[in-house]
Amino acid sequence: MSRAHVLLTVVAALFFASSSLAKAALPALAFQGGTPAEQAQVVKALNASSFNWSVIGVPVTVHIGDYEGDYATAGDVYFNASLLDSGQFAWGTVQHEFGHQVDFALLTDADRAQLQQALGVSTWFGDGTTTQLHSSLGAERFASELAWAYWQSPSNAMSPSSIGIESNGMPVAQFRALVTQLLGVAPATTTPAAVPAGTVLAAPKVTTTPKTASKKTTRR
Repeated sequence: MSRAHVLLTVVAALFFASSSLAKAALPALAFQGGTPAEQAQVVKALNASSFNWSVIGVPVTVHIGDYEGDYATAGDVYFNASLLDSGQFAWGTVQHEFGHQVDFALLTDADRAQLQQALGVSTWFGDGTTTQLHSSLGAERFASELAWAYWQSPSNAMSPSSIGIESNGMPVAQFRALVTQLLGVAPATTTPAAVPAGTVLAAPKVTTTPKTASKKTTRR
């Protein structure tokens, strides 16, 4: 075999290995609605993050359409199509909503209590009746900091410069270490806590929105 053939074989092997790793880092996804390009933006957003989304461990249905805002419920995420049409600007929001899936699927009450204290808030989901600031909820700070801590790009709409304290509740290195500690044991030895019925968690507002993106934040 020639040197060129050997080099080509090595490059091909590395390509397929990296492709397999990328696929392994994603949860099982099912799409409802959206164009192929819009669906691809969701996958690109998850792949941009260094977080291993496959730990979610359960299928996630991605709904794309004319929704009033972007939000998540257990096992489902909802994105306004025009947000995904904005391209990379949408990626931080996508990661935020999948951060809620990590919460729903893996965190126990004890995990949430520990994160809540570390992130400097007094409630996780809220009581469902009192109107509260988006950034005052532990669930929202966790999702925003997860999006920022694993994709620290100037293009990330979840950066502290865009949404402030919500993604900057604790130093990134400490947050990542705590997440690794909690998720490293939770799937094997504990059962995730029940999510309050009807829990809907919306994406935060960002300071800069492209004209092509519709970013109304709702909490329903």
